[in-house]
Amino acid sequence: MAEKELEKVYDPKTVEERWAAFWIDEKTGTPEPDSKKPPFSMVIPPPNITGALHLGHALNSTLQDILARYKRLRGFNVLWLPGIDHAGIATQNVVERQIAEEGGSRHTIGREEFVKRVWKWKEDSGGTIVNQLKRLGATCDWTRLRFTMDDGLSKAVREVFTRLYRDGLIYRGDYIINWCPRCHTALSDLEVQFAETEGSLYYMEYPLKDRGGEIKSLTVATTRPETMLGDTAVAVNPGDERYKGLIGKMLVLPLTGREIPIVGDESVAIEFGTGAVKITPAHDFNDFEVSKRHNLPALKVMDDNAVMNENAGAFAGMDRSKARVAVVDGLKKEGLLKKIENYKIMLGECYRCATVVEPTLSRQWFVKVAPLAEGAIKAVESGETRFVPKGWENTYFDWMRNIRDWCISRQIWWGHRIPAWHCADCGFVTVATADPTGCEKCKSANITQDSDVLDTWFSSALWPFSTLGWPEETKELKLFYPTSVLSTSFDIIFFWVARMMMMGLKFMGDVPFRDVYIHALIRDAQGQKMSKSKGNVIDPLIMMEKYGTDAFRFTLAALAAQGRDIKLAEERIGGYRNFCNKIWNLARFTLMNTEGAVSGFKESDLNEADKWILERLKTSRDEVASALDGENGEPYRFDEAARVLYRFIWNELCDWYVELIKKDLKGERGEERKKTATSVLVSVLKDSLRMLHPLMPFITEEIYGYLPGVAEASIGKTLWPKVEYDFSKEAAEMDLAMDFIGKIRNIRTELNVSPGAKVECVYFASGDAIKRLSGYVVEMARLSSLTESSGERPKNSAYAVSGGNEIFIPLSGLIDVEAEEKRLKKEIDKAAIEKEGVENKLSNEAFVGKAPKEVVAKERERLSGLIEKIQKLEAGLERIRSFRC
Repeated sequence: MAEKELEKVYDPKTVEERWAAFWIDEKTGTPEPDSKKPPFSMVIPPPNITGALHLGHALNSTLQDILARYKRLRGFNVLWLPGIDHAGIATQNVVERQIAEEGGSRHTIGREEFVKRVWKWKEDSGGTIVNQLKRLGATCDWTRLRFTMDDGLSKAVREVFTRLYRDGLIYRGDYIINWCPRCHTALSDLEVQFAETEGSLYYMEYPLKDRGGEIKSLTVATTRPETMLGDTAVAVNPGDERYKGLIGKMLVLPLTGREIPIVGDESVAIEFGTGAVKITPAHDFNDFEVSKRHNLPALKVMDDNAVMNENAGAFAGMDRSKARVAVVDGLKKEGLLKKIENYKIMLGECYRCATVVEPTLSRQWFVKVAPLAEGAIKAVESGETRFVPKGWENTYFDWMRNIRDWCISRQIWWGHRIPAWHCADCGFVTVATADPTGCEKCKSANITQDSDVLDTWFSSALWPFSTLGWPEETKELKLFYPTSVLSTSFDIIFFWVARMMMMGLKFMGDVPFRDVYIHALIRDAQGQKMSKSKGNVIDPLIMMEKYGTDAFRFTLAALAAQGRDIKLAEERIGGYRNFCNKIWNLARFTLMNTEGAVSGFKESDLNEADKWILERLKTSRDEVASALDGENGEPYRFDEAARVLYRFIWNELCDWYVELIKKDLKGERGEERKKTATSVLVSVLKDSLRMLHPLMPFITEEIYGYLPGVAEASIGKTLWPKVEYDFSKEAAEMDLAMDFIGKIRNIRTELNVSPGAKVECVYFASGDAIKRLSGYVVEMARLSSLTESSGERPKNSAYAVSGGNEIFIPLSGLIDVEAEEKRLKKEIDKAAIEKEGVENKLSNEAFVGKAPKEVVAKERERLSGLIEKIQKLEAGLERIRSFRC
């Protein structure tokens, strides 16, 4: 035990700084290289290098740290591998803004100098989130901190690219892609964020070249009239009787004079709109597919800045928004704009800069994913990898069964440069793991490396094995792959989880993780998504500073129920700070009573209270283990583990056991009893701290070192509690006595009996447990007497039933029944008036419609509270009236 005492008040800041440094210095997260312990491994979803700790990071890192600490206590050799993602587009944007503030651009300084500037920024500012994770208490193996651009991972990226290319799974081709005119790069489908927006639907007339028939023109509708300049056909369904005779005929494209054909394609919905669809292969995904089926040309009418190019004729040089206005005006002048309707559209924006994305035809690098997806689907179907909760498998399957080839090239400078070299002499493309000196085909030295870089998610897809040393066959790779569990959020199931599955199976021959745990989304207290614009964002760093990291971590765990979003209110964090204070005060109380404490105790010296708390400790230990391991149900039930620990420590250990043994600790029942009670209390507190440690690491570390008989430098070096007593029978009887006591306490509270007043109790027994434990009942229920009876029911008595025992509390001289009846009636009338006022307010449509949602919600909550209050008061009144008999 330490020489100094625990401080009177728990100060999280000083404790957290000291222990956070200790865990890093002592390499708490570093596994033993030659351990015989079973392995348990996780890889952290690497946060962006540009990022700072937000609630999503805090939640996921807390849950992973709980698992890491728990598994260490259970005797596993744990590796939790940390890392940072280079975040191509996001990082490039940050550094570009810095250069712009200096009056330059990346183009003025050149690629080589720009990349140097990014690396310098990474060294100066890129460690922010790592330090914040350490402050959260994350016991990753910080000696293995990886970066997706470090040498080892770069080697793995080149190896994977080269192998996939040689296997025919990477190719280069012209394809319609999402293009960001601001970031100047292609975006994958998942990097485009869609939002419903008010738009317009423009109906345009396309005249037939031969107007001798009954139909003179076709009407097509579009939300993007500027793209009509790139139309190369109009499609109709071949089964549409209206247009059957027109297929193969030519139309004259307005404003351009170009002739375009009418084609028949079954993808056109007959019943939708006019049944005729303009085809713009270079600027629409569906139209591109139609063009391939009919060998239509693709005409690009915009450049990389979303400015109309030379193919746009008179509109060349206009940006797309101005071109839209000009095209509409031109159609009006020619009498070819039939009508404009208001129309809701799903507008795609760049996930980084919010610029409206332009579908455009471009030459890009792609991964042919269908062959890779096949095995990844089977692995989940067969249970090699399971999703928790299981329902997320459906999201995974939906993506994987409708997968498109993955565009992996990005037109930026920061990232893994594509390992492909173009020969200026013969045109051959050399793909290699090492920089070649010449063309693989003609041996010419006149080769240039491809200017594109790989999608950030390409390197992230290799994370579970590249971080362990692949392509080398390292000891760590053999020991820790596949990893045990991946904890992540639902929104990157396809971005990341699915791609790791495909790459892991392809290059390791095994899945990258056995479990995928999908954690909840954190919302505000009203269930709304948090956003800066709403002003409802909770900053984890501020919460940690204000309430302590343990209180914050415990809140996240307690709210992390599977299958539903987390509604986070700051008040909950404050509530669990009170839990920290309760634990601290329990420790101080224990330490003040440790004189004479011995290591261990004899079973023969234990009384009923000791056996009860030991049995409850064992049960709680098993319930926590089951919640995390999934022995009885799904694993990763962090909220259940938190609930069990809170109940055991606050309700059972503090509120019951400590109260039951206070006289023992004072020596009022003899020195031997004092020693036993003290030893049991210290033992139970030690085990409680071990169980709580994964959720509240700082306070448990601090207290543990002060307890008598502690030899370890850290609670993390101990093992999970090994209580093997079987006191289930004794504990069941004690539970009966506690319920009996609780019923008497309820009567006292409901009848406003003074806490200091002692009351009589007569009971009709069911079994002999209450008689055997009568000493506890008299003391804890503050009874003047406890009498077992089988005669008549005592007159004017409060009545309750507990476990088959009938309880009577005679009220004569204890309360004035008539006065209490009047008091309760007055309280009911007052609450009824208040309830009526709230009901009137909520029935007012003007109030409900105009008042802020949170104000209306509070009024509804107030109404529920008043209804409950009246029900309780009326129940109390009925009870009082029953005493008159």
